[in-house]
Amino acid sequence: MTRRQRRTFSADFKHDAASLVLDQGYSFAEACRAVDVHENTLRKWVQQLEAERGGATPKSKALSPEQQRIQELEARVNRLEREKSILKKATALLMSDDLKSTR
Repeated sequence: MTRRQRRTFSADFKHDAASLVLDQGYSFAEACRAVDVHENTLRKWVQQLEAERGGATPKSKALSPEQQRIQELEARVNRLEREKSILKKATALLMSDDLKSTR
């Protein structure tokens, strides 16, 4: 028995596939045949796109360009906050060393 290799799909592909159901009126079965994915997979993508359109930021990679941008900006904010924390700790350490050396 041969195992099927796990396929990966781009965010654009997922968005377009989910749009077939949400925007173009395809049934799940029709859309699955059109894009050659399992129905459960497509249902998950449709639910994610509906949530994104409702304003929710997904935990996994976003499908819509707006949510992708939000995720990128959130990641940047997190990185900058970590860097700021490190700089605060370094400054405090250097200041404490200066105080010890002046005594």
